[in-house]
Amino acid sequence: MNQAPARTLQQATGTARLLDAWHTTGRPADLADHLERHGAAPRPGAALIAAVEEAGLTGRGGAGFPTGRKMRVVAAQRRRAVVVANGMESEPASRKDQTLLAVAPHLVLDGAVLAAEAVGADRVHLCVPRTRTHQLRELTAAIDERRAAGLDTVPMVLQELPHGYVTSESTALVHWLNGGPARPLGSPPRTHEKGVHGLPTLVQNVETLAHLALIARHGPHWFRQAGTAETPGTVLITVGGAVRDPGVLEVESGTTIGALLQQAGGPTEPLQAILVGGYAGTWLPAGQALALPFTRASLAPAGAAPGAGVITALPQDACPLTETARMLTYLAANGAQQCGPCRLGLPAVAADFTALADGHATPDQVERLRHRVGLLPGRGACRHPDGAARLAASALTAFADDVDHHLHRGPCRRPAVLPAPPTARIREWR
Repeated sequence: MNQAPARTLQQATGTARLLDAWHTTGRPADLADHLERHGAAPRPGAALIAAVEEAGLTGRGGAGFPTGRKMRVVAAQRRRAVVVANGMESEPASRKDQTLLAVAPHLVLDGAVLAAEAVGADRVHLCVPRTRTHQLRELTAAIDERRAAGLDTVPMVLQELPHGYVTSESTALVHWLNGGPARPLGSPPRTHEKGVHGLPTLVQNVETLAHLALIARHGPHWFRQAGTAETPGTVLITVGGAVRDPGVLEVESGTTIGALLQQAGGPTEPLQAILVGGYAGTWLPAGQALALPFTRASLAPAGAAPGAGVITALPQDACPLTETARMLTYLAANGAQQCGPCRLGLPAVAADFTALADGHATPDQVERLRHRVGLLPGRGACRHPDGAARLAASALTAFADDVDHHLHRGPCRRPAVLPAPPTARIREWR
């Protein structure tokens, strides 16, 4: 599923900011292109924190935490700090961060350096998977361009991490940078207090940093001209499944799921459901989902969240239980394997769900599945089991009729239609 930007980027109606240069020129921006379009980054220093707070920028990596508040907490430690730019993007259904780094790397690198200056950091670590060799070459070239031009005040180090679903979690990045395995840590202290080498550490998603670079140039009022008062700015969304032009869109915050699908060319056939938020997300019936704005506040009453900015359209002729079983099998194989819910709970849930999808489950087994799904949230050393439980629980609810059919009449024998990544367990953590 690693596609060239020209195939993954779709032109959305509305405001293009992060992807404006791509839509104008159709080519990735090197340093000369970047400076011609955006100019050299200003140096607001600590004043940038207040501007980001006023802009209302929130993290684009999944948690949605206010970026300015996070920066202020790190700066308040009044010690030498570290900035980590998270470009791991381990969510299998997402392509937004890879696409952004491919077509506008210098916006990300600007934002990382500006964030470092604002919080008092003397080093930036840009973390990407070592499996993305082409991306690593391109980013190395971009960093070398900036170094030769004397552009940055803070050293930037490109870090090549093992690639797994949980290796993108912020504490996993810090754990790896400190010489340990890229497994998430669930216990205090938090990374903003004691992170890389024991220093206060600001971990931000690469899309968040690119927005920060534009806020530094144009100000918070400009940022708020897009989106809504509650969710200002633009967001990158990966739209997949049964749409004519799947790919990455930049849209204004608050755009409805139905409008997002239309901007991706519209459905190719009638839809039965939408997966919101990716593999750790929530299945919603299409009739319910289409009218919902793709924001945290609007999705919360439906039990969903934007996650890493992913929506996947499921066609009417697909088997939703088969699709969910494949995702759960992947999630079970890609846990950190450091606590009971990952080592035992997730494989058991995946096995029970697979039996249900195959038409082999008994009523007692389905009840056991529901019980196990209810036990997973909040019990892991990290939140990986919570996401798998959310996916499974939403499928059991949204596809109750399919559950009954598979339980009493056997499998529907509809084919799997969504791409699924390999289910081999990650074996390399360093």
